[in-house]
Amino acid sequence: MRHFDLVIIGTGSGNSIPNEAMAGWQIAILEKGTFGGTCLNVGCIPTKMFVHTADQAAAPANAKKLGVDAHTDAIHWPEIRDRIFNRIDPIAEGGRNWRANENPNVTVYEGTATFVNENTISTGTGETITADRVVIAAGSRPSIPDIADLDTTAYHTSDTIMRLDELPKSLIIVGSGFIASEFAHVFSSFGVKVTVIARSNLLLRHEDLEIAERFTEIAKQKWDVRLQRKTTRAEKTGTGVRLHLEGPNGEETVEAEQLLIATGRRPNTDLLDVAKAGIELHADGRIKVDEFQRTSQPHIHALGDISSEHQLKHVANHEAKVVQHNLLNPGNPRKSDHRFVPAAVFSNPQIASVGLTEEQARERGIRYVTSSQAYASIAYGWAMEDTTGFAKLLADPATGQLIGAHILGPQASTVIQPLIQAMSFGLDARSMAQGQYWIHPAMPELVENALLNLPLD
Repeated sequence: MRHFDLVIIGTGSGNSIPNEAMAGWQIAILEKGTFGGTCLNVGCIPTKMFVHTADQAAAPANAKKLGVDAHTDAIHWPEIRDRIFNRIDPIAEGGRNWRANENPNVTVYEGTATFVNENTISTGTGETITADRVVIAAGSRPSIPDIADLDTTAYHTSDTIMRLDELPKSLIIVGSGFIASEFAHVFSSFGVKVTVIARSNLLLRHEDLEIAERFTEIAKQKWDVRLQRKTTRAEKTGTGVRLHLEGPNGEETVEAEQLLIATGRRPNTDLLDVAKAGIELHADGRIKVDEFQRTSQPHIHALGDISSEHQLKHVANHEAKVVQHNLLNPGNPRKSDHRFVPAAVFSNPQIASVGLTEEQARERGIRYVTSSQAYASIAYGWAMEDTTGFAKLLADPATGQLIGAHILGPQASTVIQPLIQAMSFGLDARSMAQGQYWIHPAMPELVENALLNLPLD
């Protein structure tokens, strides 16, 4: 039985851990699927490449209000798909080959890893290995709801929908979160009739309430949005799929050529037999870790979707850096910093957020003040003729410290960055607004004016 200094399960952010300082270690990397993890292959990167293309396809429809007649002549789905994956697939394969062939101290096993005990792992290739240290970075996979006959009905998840052979004329999306909202934007921009089925009364219900309400209002104008619906049964039809729903007005059905299940993701802990290693879990299946990313077994670390409540690549990358440091410096460990974790939804309009929502601040009894600034109130907003976007800030009225920021509108994921920086480094709202120049007339004036409008003590 071969022994390793370090075993890493998963090749997303976990693949970034081995470095030159570990050149003398014997390292095993275990991967059950494609090298690069969710972000590279089925998540952040390909979806945003589709989103950017969708933005271009949708732009002519918005030009009329600017006095420009423009139109989209055709959507060449195979070309769009192949441009994206002809770039991504070689990167994944190159990463695999580099680890397998160019790193003499690294052994790659391609199979589903399972724990035998806290130091012993079956690689899924017929070989069992042991290790002094283990890092679990095995990610997550789409969560599939309990819908009658769904297993016998053709459906897609975010893992497969981007590789369709041809663009459908119609698509049902079951789900109301960021995955559902991004794919609804992509496919509707390509001319697909999109129906969104949501169990809740809002899309993106985990966002600040005002943001979720505004986004849902806009979405209803573009997609067939069915709120407060429970999907009870799925069935194949001669042309695609039919869903049976229960809602406020009783039973109904919807039909489309394709079906996308986008109801969230679940950690892959159940695939690893982590209980055999004595690793403790949260009720939702995530691995419990401390501030140093250590599990209940101190020699086993975990990071990313398999342990984090934030299913975000930038969080996994941060945690991987912490784990790397702590493996190399066990006597001087670093803590992960999850104080101000930002997130973005790349739909149309974009949404970006960091910190507390107003509802969370209220529930926690935190004293706060808010301000809201519309894109339509700044010069660049006039240029875009934006009538729906806005920024909302929450701050401590005594100190001016920001406790939350939420933006809906063009380039929200970029516009929010100075607010993330201010929160992370303790810059108060007054100093931030008045202590620097803000380029006029540029989009960040949205942030400047929102800061100036906070009713601080």
